[in-house]
Amino acid sequence: MTDLSLFDPNKVSNPKNNIFGLPFSEEDAKLVILPVPWEVTVSCNAGTARAPEHIFKASLQVDIFDPEFKDAWKQGYFMRTVDKKVLMKSDYLRKEAELYINYISEGENVQDNKFMCKTLKEVNAGSIFMNEWVFQQTKELLDAGKLVGLLGGDHSTPFGFLKAIAEKHGDFGILQIDAHCDLRKAYENFNYSNASIMYNSLEEIPQLQKLVQIGIRDYCEEEWDYIEKSKQRVITYFDKDIKERLYEGETWQNLVLEMIEHLPQKVYISFDIDGLDPKLCPHTDTPVQGGFETEQVFYLLKKLLNSGRQIVGFDLNEVGLSSNEWDENVGARCLFKLCNTLIASSQLYDAK
Repeated sequence: MTDLSLFDPNKVSNPKNNIFGLPFSEEDAKLVILPVPWEVTVSCNAGTARAPEHIFKASLQVDIFDPEFKDAWKQGYFMRTVDKKVLMKSDYLRKEAELYINYISEGENVQDNKFMCKTLKEVNAGSIFMNEWVFQQTKELLDAGKLVGLLGGDHSTPFGFLKAIAEKHGDFGILQIDAHCDLRKAYENFNYSNASIMYNSLEEIPQLQKLVQIGIRDYCEEEWDYIEKSKQRVITYFDKDIKERLYEGETWQNLVLEMIEHLPQKVYISFDIDGLDPKLCPHTDTPVQGGFETEQVFYLLKKLLNSGRQIVGFDLNEVGLSSNEWDENVGARCLFKLCNTLIASSQLYDAK
């Protein structure tokens, strides 16, 4: 066990320690964060593949005292080192995907170009590789009794983790905080696009009973139709509707409690940082005006915990890179709150 008698949380973080300046090893940590440096299919701003390393650095400035989750960190948080082979594969395929996206954006037919056909095949194969890698990594951690959080990368990264969650926990639901539905089928012909993560999860993971999406404000007719035909398997709270209900006198508390009521007993949190107001994450992949304050999301997490539901895992994705570490700083603080919430849920569930 890690000896905390010589660790002073009020001192400047030791850069030789791990995430948030904590002195835990993976063996001693209750919660392990898996960084997934992948952003192959993003179609706007790049940089999220390197977000885990930058969030790690920013996390050293986060004060670990949280009165709502006092001493949760003492259970141990540890972030694995970024796998450079996965990052290099992402970098290579990202360049290939950019060429392909530029080609189709000019109205060209992929079937007329053998190189583009080969590129599309390589990108799709790369995504399958990433999904399997994430599945194996997270399955091993879950089987070892660890709590697991995933840190991307783009929003395609948690698919393998969701499969591991389903295998470990059976039926569950997803609470998705996002500006986008991510319900497109094979967006741009990329089978596992970051714009298709929820579509693929719903279609391929039968244990996924319910998807509750909040903050959505950028979506297409295909996604609207999918929601309408889902027979309430997908419940979407569009940003416009949320704001109008607040403007007309409803409270955030009542809205949050209503959102949570749709979720089953076991809940996975998928947090795309672009669900926040873009003033908090201006360098995310696809920023959209509107969105939440961090305090609104943290209140939602608090009420989810208080509902007695078991939180079984989380991902944080699409954090961009900035020149002044603003996005990374916000990302690190969101990550810390997610870690505390997952630990607190585990403690409540284990006490039953």
